Amino acid sequence: MDPELEAFIPLFPRSDLTDPIAERKNFAELAAALPATDTTGMEVEDRTVPAEPDVPVRIYRPHRAQGGAIVWLHGGGFIMGDLETEHPWAARIADASDTVVISVGYRLAPEHPFPAALDDVYAVLTWAAEHAAELGIDPARIAVGGHSAGAGLAAAVALRARDQKGPRIRFQLLNQAGLDDRQETVSARDFTDTPWMNRDKVAATWRYYLGSAPASPYAAPARATDLSGLPPAYVATAELCPNRDEDITYALRLLQAGVSVELHQWPGTFHGSQAILTAEVSRRQIAELGAVLRRALAG
Repeated sequence: MDPELEAFIPLFPRSDLTDPIAERKNFAELAAALPATDTTGMEVEDRTVPAEPDVPVRIYRPHRAQGGAIVWLHGGGFIMGDLETEHPWAARIADASDTVVISVGYRLAPEHPFPAALDDVYAVLTWAAEHAAELGIDPARIAVGGHSAGAGLAAAVALRARDQKGPRIRFQLLNQAGLDDRQETVSARDFTDTPWMNRDKVAATWRYYLGSAPASPYAAPARATDLSGLPPAYVATAELCPNRDEDITYALRLLQAGVSVELHQWPGTFHGSQAILTAEVSRRQIAELGAVLRRALAG
């Protein structure tokens, strides 16, 4: 493990996700402890997207924005996270990429299992494309992306938009994505005590998210048999993350289906470790996410 990251592991709270409501509170407190994010170089606006039910979004418009936008989806295992916990990361992505970021407050499991979150995300994607002129963005330069469960939702909404001939997605940014409920890969099976996220916690998140619904490609994109016709992708993995191997496999399957892919496996890192901003590898990860997005959405 990267020594700059390893030093922080004793400070991480222990959790097993047996009580998702309590974990939400702990997650919010952990996010609130992160350093404040400078938003002086952008406008930040809260909006509500009309849907069934309405979906809250927070829009970040960098002063240097050039017309591209990303529908950005927070992590938290489908059960944690909101616009507030994601605020530091959405602002960093906007600042690093000069891209309008539309952060989505999708509904959470177990109260709202699949397909609630996906429906919310798809509603926001459709709204962004239909209101592009009002939002000051180019409808031909809209990406989807996120971290962890949010990246899994981004992959799922790309599949749904393709299948339902919905809004055209320019790019998908998948950072440490949760893609496969089956947990059959080496990393998913063997990483039982890795920092922050491990096999049992991943299993719990899928159990809450799926509820009584059978797993499908829109819930777990790794189950999709046809990946052709999807948007170009950037896939990033952490070496000590249970999601590592399913992400690498998904990237390879995208390539084999004719989809352009950039794949970066970050050695010595673990799931969510980029939150440790003092580590040099974390700064490189965040800078790369911004640079990749800026390049993908260039006019």
